[in-house]
Amino acid sequence: METQDQSTTEARKLNFQMLGKLVVMAVVMFGFGWALIPLYQKICEIYGINLVTPNMNVTADEVRNTQIDKTRTITIEFDANSHGPWRFRPTVANMQVHPGEMAQVVYEVVNTQPRSIDAQAIPSYAPQQAGAHFKKVECFCFQQQTLAPNEAKQMPVVFFIDPELPKDVKTITVSYTFFEIAGTGKKQS
Repeated sequence: METQDQSTTEARKLNFQMLGKLVVMAVVMFGFGWALIPLYQKICEIYGINLVTPNMNVTADEVRNTQIDKTRTITIEFDANSHGPWRFRPTVANMQVHPGEMAQVVYEVVNTQPRSIDAQAIPSYAPQQAGAHFKKVECFCFQQQTLAPNEAKQMPVVFFIDPELPKDVKTITVSYTFFEIAGTGKKQS
């Protein structure tokens, strides 16, 4: 019985030693991980990559978008054509933008029918060469629109003009044709 008590006591002693070693190991691993943070930041700072703590003393000139060509102003004219039972128009007829500058225009559509309608908008540009330089970031023309009976929607177009637009282009006309998608109109019961 005494050997059993001795072996139990010895096993407990070994277990506590193992527990102590594991706790020390966990603390060392945590400390090592904690010490890697400033080391990682210093390496990133030296190589100029993935700056974790950027310099917060930034002037307005450093924040300025250098892709905007402030020396040029382009007039964008907005037009709307509709082939269907609705009213469709831009909320502004035109706007002035600098190449590279982000801008937004909103088109308004009103379904005048007592039924739901699926529709799609297709853009066109004049002069034709301007189409490659009119860059849409967000546009209602990217997907079909479903209009509930008598629903009115405000649909944005977020865009910028590529600074590579030829210098002789001073005005761009953007025209959207909004049409019903055949066979998808839903009858109201």
